Amino acid sequence: MPQLDPVPWLYYFLMTWFIFVSLAPQKILAHINLNKLSTNKAKMSPRQAWAWTWQ
Repeated sequence: MPQLDPVPWLYYFLMTWFIFVSLAPQKILAHINLNKLSTNKAKMSPRQAWAWTWQ
């Protein structure tokens, strides 16, 4: 039964996980927090009371 022989598929399995573990986090982290929030530049708009016409 050739599927029980680990030599052909074990190498591909290990290399795939090595590539996944080494490259994927770099690619994922490059897309997280592209626009860093800055509280110094944030402007608060003045709040206005709602004018309800039926009151």
